[in-house]
Amino acid sequence: MKAYVFPGQGSQFEGMGKDMYESSEVARELMESANEILGFRITDVMFNGSAEDLKQTRITQPAIFIHSIARARMAGDSFHPDAVAGHSLGEFSALVAAGALSFEEGLQLVYNRAQAMQKACEAADSTMAAILGLDDDVVEKICSEASELVVPANYNSPGQLVISGTVAGVARAVEKLQEAGARRAVVLQVGGAFHSPLMQPAKEVLQAAIEKARFSVPACPVYQNVDALPRKEPKQIQANLIAQLTAPVLWTQTMKNMIADGVAEFIEVGGTGKTLQGLVKKIDRQFPTSAL
Repeated sequence: MKAYVFPGQGSQFEGMGKDMYESSEVARELMESANEILGFRITDVMFNGSAEDLKQTRITQPAIFIHSIARARMAGDSFHPDAVAGHSLGEFSALVAAGALSFEEGLQLVYNRAQAMQKACEAADSTMAAILGLDDDVVEKICSEASELVVPANYNSPGQLVISGTVAGVARAVEKLQEAGARRAVVLQVGGAFHSPLMQPAKEVLQAAIEKARFSVPACPVYQNVDALPRKEPKQIQANLIAQLTAPVLWTQTMKNMIADGVAEFIEVGGTGKTLQGLVKKIDRQFPTSAL
C-alpha cells in the first residue's frame, strides 16, 4: 500500500510552483484557475515574493494547497493512492487529491480558513513552541498544570511535540519543560496559537463554510488529524475537519496507524518534499519514503 501525505503551513519556499507553471500545462491551468477563484494573482507572490511575503497566513495556506494539488495533478494516471493524510492545512489537500472535495471548493475553504485564522491570531496575544526530547505524557502534564492557557497542538513525531497558547502560558511552559529535561524548547515565529482553543472564532467561521461545501465519498481512506483514523463517510469527514482548528494534530498517531494498517511507503506531495518524510524517519528510520 502506498500513502500520499500532504504538508501544512511552514513548507512554503520562495519561487514555489514557478518551475511547474513553466513546464506543465496542467499546473499552469490549475494555477490560473486559482488566481481567478481568489480574485488576485497569488502566483505572483508564490513565484516572486520574499520569504516574509510567503509567511502571511492568507498567502501561505492557499499557496501550499495550490502547490500540492498541482504536484498531484501533474502525476496524472500514476497518482493512485491507497490512503492519504495531510498535516493540518495539508488535510484539505489530501481531501481534494482523494476526490472528497473539488479543487474549487477546497481552495475557497482554505482561503476562508486562512483569513479566519489570521483574524483570530490578531485578536489574542498568542504563540507556539516546539518541544524536543520529552515523552508526550510529560509535556501533556506540564501543559495541564499551567495557570495560563497552553495545550499540546502538534504531535509531530516521537519526542517532538508543539505546544500552543497565550504568550505567557507558552513562556511559562517552556521554562517548566526545560527544567523537566527537554533537549530543546523553542518558541516559534508564528502568527498565533494554532490548534488551540484560541482558534475558536476561526472555527465558527470555517464551520459555516464547511457545512455548505459539497463533500463526496473519497476514492481511498483519508486519515484525519483529530482522531488519526481512516474516514470515507462525508458527514464524518466534515465534522472532523471542523473540529481540527481547535484540536491537536495527531500526526505521530496517524503515521503509526497507517503503518499498522498496511502502508508500506509514504510519498510526500508538495512543499519542499522533505518535511513529512523527516517526521516518518523519526518514527522508523528505515521506513520507505519519497517525494512526488
